[in-house]
Amino acid sequence: MDLSDLKIFSAVVREGGVTRAAEHLHRVQSNVTTRIQQLEDDIGVPLFIREGKRLHLSPAGQVLLDYADRLLALADEARNAVQDPRPRGIFRLGAMESTAAVRLPGPVSEYHRLYPEVELELRTGNPPTLSKAILAGELDAALVTLPIADALFEKVAVFEEEPVIVSAAGTPAIGQGRSKGKKEYFPRTIIAFEHGCPHRKRLEDWYALRDQMPERTIELGSYHAMLGCVAAGMGVALLPKSVLTTFPESKRLRVHRLPPGENRADTYLIWRKGAGSPKIQALRDLLGEHPAGKRTS
Repeated sequence: MDLSDLKIFSAVVREGGVTRAAEHLHRVQSNVTTRIQQLEDDIGVPLFIREGKRLHLSPAGQVLLDYADRLLALADEARNAVQDPRPRGIFRLGAMESTAAVRLPGPVSEYHRLYPEVELELRTGNPPTLSKAILAGELDAALVTLPIADALFEKVAVFEEEPVIVSAAGTPAIGQGRSKGKKEYFPRTIIAFEHGCPHRKRLEDWYALRDQMPERTIELGSYHAMLGCVAAGMGVALLPKSVLTTFPESKRLRVHRLPPGENRADTYLIWRKGAGSPKIQALRDLLGEHPAGKRTS
């Protein structure tokens, strides 16, 4: 049973017989008759009660007619939906936690206002996890930092972040040259997300470039928890400077800016190659227009 069979069946019922149905569908009568017989053979029950050349719906035919109408209407709806250039349906978006917390509230609110037919679902995670979710068909797009496999994804830069190292207020400058007989200060404990977090890797690389290695890593699941531990003097963390605007106890922190070449992290909107959609294009356009999405030189 396929949609064309159901369309022929419905036409026979609506037009009152094979002859008119054939004219309506621009088919020969023998073809319509054969397709009805094949449909009955497929289902295994008669769909019509035949009285000479007249056809009356059987009880089974009445049941099938209701399903046929719904299936044909749903097929038309699906066809219109995939051809409709307007964003609509479920939009599964992934984002790093810092991006979701700081950058997305404004654009997402505007997206909901402009495209009420879209139901947006948000998932947070690190870039490797989000990238795998896109390839597995679990997400439509995600906001991540590089590196991203160019052969698998399309991408566009939407945010520019300044990563900074934060420590408790009153701690010495980190990793600066010796002065007045004092040694360079490198905290031995770092506070970070689990492996896969780009900010954790950046901090570990920062230590490695200076021939240092943290002795201990405390893994936490939120930036506010991390900043609370930093403020308490438990260690240092690296994160986008923009995250600090959401932390009410920022006066308890000292911010250490990174040198040129290490002080920039671009965030990209990515999606699987060949899988662009009106929903993704709408978000891309919105992030490009939103003040937080405008690139700085």
